[in-house]
Amino acid sequence: MNAFAMSTPGHVNPGLWRHPDNRSQDHTDIEYWTSLAKTSEAGKFHGLFLADMLGIYDFYKGPDNIIQVLAGGAQFPHTDPLFSTLDHLSKGRVGWNIVTSYLESAARNFGLDTQIPHNERYEIASEYLDVVYKLWEESWRDDAIVNDPIRRQFTDPERVRRIDHHGKKFSVAGPFSVQPSPQRTPFIFQAGTSTAGKKFAAKHAEAMFIPGMEPHIVRKSVDDIRALVSEEGRDPQNIKLLLGMLVIVDETDELAQAKYEEYLSNSDQEGSLALFGGWTGADLDKYTDDEDFAFSGPGAIQSIIDSWSATIPGGKGIKWTKTRIAKELALGGPHPKAIGSPETVADLLEHWVEVGDVDGFNLSYAVSPGGFEDMIKWLFPELKKRQVFGADYAIPQGTTREQYLTDGKGSRLR
Repeated sequence: MNAFAMSTPGHVNPGLWRHPDNRSQDHTDIEYWTSLAKTSEAGKFHGLFLADMLGIYDFYKGPDNIIQVLAGGAQFPHTDPLFSTLDHLSKGRVGWNIVTSYLESAARNFGLDTQIPHNERYEIASEYLDVVYKLWEESWRDDAIVNDPIRRQFTDPERVRRIDHHGKKFSVAGPFSVQPSPQRTPFIFQAGTSTAGKKFAAKHAEAMFIPGMEPHIVRKSVDDIRALVSEEGRDPQNIKLLLGMLVIVDETDELAQAKYEEYLSNSDQEGSLALFGGWTGADLDKYTDDEDFAFSGPGAIQSIIDSWSATIPGGKGIKWTKTRIAKELALGGPHPKAIGSPETVADLLEHWVEVGDVDGFNLSYAVSPGGFEDMIKWLFPELKKRQVFGADYAIPQGTTREQYLTDGKGSRLR
């Protein structure tokens, strides 16, 4: 026995959204769904089956006519399984990290023989963003949902329009199937510091995940990105740049180091080398166990090793075999590590902010949730004491965009 429903005002019962005992018009509220789930479970239903569709019924009274569908709430609007739906259900706490896929395996999963060339992927991504911006920002007026039983209209047809996008890669009629969510457009992240990636981020991103092992080198990339943002007519300080960083923290440096060594003893070095191959395109299995990659092998590997040698204690004297590379990657991947007491880790993070001009960090873990619990217990109080980390959210109950923006207005940046 499945309960059959759809995330829409009127599933197979158009107009019943007007009934005082009906709550289907609350389909963008998570409490509606948790209540329905509890009711279904108490009644011993086996499941909740949700219908879905990718268009709008536009056959009645002539081709392309959608007036009756909109007014009657007839399976439109309905939530999609992705960003706008989650933005509704989380009350605006959704972000989207926009990246183009680089793996050959991903290309094969989508029917391609090989990956699309790098710059062409970004061209496709840029047009894709144009499409979703039109859907999210332009196809619905803020006051389109009237929910008016007297006028017998759920949505005012005069306040919704198609986008009719016809581009190089995409042709989309619209309108968007989901009514405007708290943020409309989810908060936009981007990760990728190639030339094309930086230009893409300068146009679209509100926050950017950047790699790097040395603050003064990352600073050059940061300056480049902020200059490109300025060229797009945007405030260069209104893109938040976040550095990847592994944090292992405890009461003292010695305890944190012991924790790191204990975690490392449980790592899978073969798995680390498999990840490294995916990140760099270099298969280290082809090399002997004794080869020192600081002096041989692909240039990309030597560049990474140069950064490790400059930042790791004793790094200059290390023989960088593939086993040693795997050890360095095993916890935190190709990102810097902050291991130590709250004071030690806080000093390092502040140094990165000062020298690298980063706004914050993507803090990774060795174990979850314990790694994050340690940061909350040891590191965050130290950062708060130094007044470099807020004591609370910038805006209580605010959207993701409101939390990230310095002015707190929550406006789109593009």
